[in-house]
This record gives sequence, C-alpha cells and structure tokens, in this order.
Amino acid sequence: MPRIPPFLPLLLAIGALLGGCRGGEAPPPTIPAVLVQPAAGAPATGAIYTGEIRARHEVDLAFRVGGKIASRLVDAGAEIKAGQPLARLDPADLQLAAGSARAQLTGAESELATTRAERERYAGLLAKKFVSQAAFDAKDNALNSAQARLEQARAQSQVSGNQAAYGTLSSETPAIVTAVLADAGQVVSAGQPVLRIARPEEKEVAIAVPESRLAEIRAAKNIQVALWAAPATALRGELRELSPAADPATRTYAARIRLIAPPPEVRLGMTARVQLGGDAAGELLVPLGAVLDIGSGPFVRIVKDGKVVSRPVSVAAFREDGAAISSGLQAGEAVIVSGAAKLVDGQAVQTRPLTPSDRQR
Repeated sequence: MPRIPPFLPLLLAIGALLGGCRGGEAPPPTIPAVLVQPAAGAPATGAIYTGEIRARHEVDLAFRVGGKIASRLVDAGAEIKAGQPLARLDPADLQLAAGSARAQLTGAESELATTRAERERYAGLLAKKFVSQAAFDAKDNALNSAQARLEQARAQSQVSGNQAAYGTLSSETPAIVTAVLADAGQVVSAGQPVLRIARPEEKEVAIAVPESRLAEIRAAKNIQVALWAAPATALRGELRELSPAADPATRTYAARIRLIAPPPEVRLGMTARVQLGGDAAGELLVPLGAVLDIGSGPFVRIVKDGKVVSRPVSVAAFREDGAAISSGLQAGEAVIVSGAAKLVDGQAVQTRPLTPSDRQR
C-alpha cells in the first residue's frame, strides 16, 4: 500500500475551501447607522432667572391701638372683602377709655352752663354798679375757659370713640391673606403687623439679578415668563422696578417683572422662570457638529427616504447649545449629528435617534 504524504490532507482542505468560495454569492454591503436629531425651533437666547409670582401691592395690616388680640377671624389664603372684620382686640380697656371720655364731656358741658349763668348774673350786677369791672372780667374769662375745656373734652371723646372702633381690624380693599403674623392671645402694640394681604389684580415676578447683568435686564426688550407648574403657558413681561441698592447678604439687586395680561391660572406664590434676550422665532437649532464646511459654505446632511442628502444652510449664530439655522432647513428634518463628513450623498444609512446618553458622550 503506497504511503500518503502528510501534507496532502491540508492541500485537499484548502482546495475545497477555495472551491466553495467560488461557488457562493458575495455578502451584501453593510449599511452604516447614523445618529440623527430632528431640527427644532431655537429657544430665545439670554439669561434665565427663577422667581416667585407676587402681587404688586402687598400691605401689612396692624391695629392702630395696642392691646390683647381676642380673636383672629381669617387664615392664610383666605379671600377677603372690603370692610370685612379680620381680627379683634379685647374691647374692655377701649370701652373704659371711651366711657371716661364721655364722662369728662358731660362734666365740661355742666361746667360751661354754670359759668355762663354766673357771667350773665354778673353782667346784670355790673349794669347796676353793684360789682366792679374787674369782677365781671374774671367771670367772663371763666366762661371762655369753660368753653375751651368743653371743646377739649368733645375732641377727646371723639378720639376715644375712634379708638374703640380701631379694635376691629379690616381691609379697605378686596385682597388675599398671604401671611398671619400674630395670633389670638398675643399682646401687640400700635402698628405691629398682624396680617399680610395682597391685592391680586396686578401680578408680577420677583427675581434677584447679579450686578454683572444689570445692563442686560435694563435693555431687555423681550421678556418671556414660564410657570413651573404649567410650562406650556407662555407669558410676556416687562421690567417694572429694579432696586437701586444691592441686598447686603446676597449682593444681588431685587427686580420686579410685571406680567402682561396673565391668565386666571397664574396664582400667587407659584414658581416662575424669567428668560431675557432676543426673539429667535423662525430659527432652527442643530448641534454644532452637524454643520460642515468644505470651502463652499456651511451645509448639513440629512436623511431622506433612507439616504443621505446635503442641504446648504445659513447660520444665524453659533451658540453654546448649538448652531441657529436661519434658512435652508425645515423643522422636523432628521439632521445627521455625528460622522456626517464621512458620508456621501445618496448613500443608504440606518437612522438612530440621539439620546441624552449620546449627548453626554
């Protein structure tokens, strides 16, 4: 039996492999996958501040006289009417003071009647030469003094009556109670705040502005306000007040942004975001890496019907959050955001939407 060379099985295996490759079909070309992002409207540029919805008119209500609070009739958040009682003081001392003033008024009226009769009697005696002119003048001066004491007692009685009415705290206008600063049983002095109220007809946003942004907020022509609880609600605002002095603790300047025609769902105390800057309406925002330029002007590559298409564009501005496109691109088109320089027009690609994790990479 002849001996088989040891390399013959290896040659047969290589020949079978080459024969199989010649008889099979070529593998299909690989379709690359690209990251795309829909072209969307560019938000307005400028600084963003967080603030609170406040009323333009806020007032601390206080009793005009001191005393012990006997009752508090409203709570924080209550809607009150003009003249509605809100709190009352203990009326005992006020009523005693009013009674004392009335008693003094009665005594002054009696004293005046007595001195008037005495003067008339002395006037008759003076006509008959029974008394001297000096004695009559003394009675006349006593009558004038009694009249002055009556006017004083009448004024004091009116003041005491007013103070008795001051024992009931009320508001002159319809408002909303925003804070309770004193409660029943507490002894307060005249002028000490008891309730804080706000008139809801005019609303604004209170924000704090750093000193490096003062010129920007003064020159802002377009101020947009968005509510944290309702981000879809877009409001317009304007600068109404900017503090002339910085807060000693935060070194920021307090500013008030007046809301123009706010809807009813805007309530006091809501969190709001104030954005300054020019209007970017009509511009589309794409990632910076999506804009290419090979010497003939900027362009982007989009995916249309599964193939790559180049689009010349006009760039309005390169911003921190992307490139603002003013023309050449339509909203919603799938823009290739990475690797567009390695592709060619008409090339078939697979699309994969850009995710937040891709943005971080």
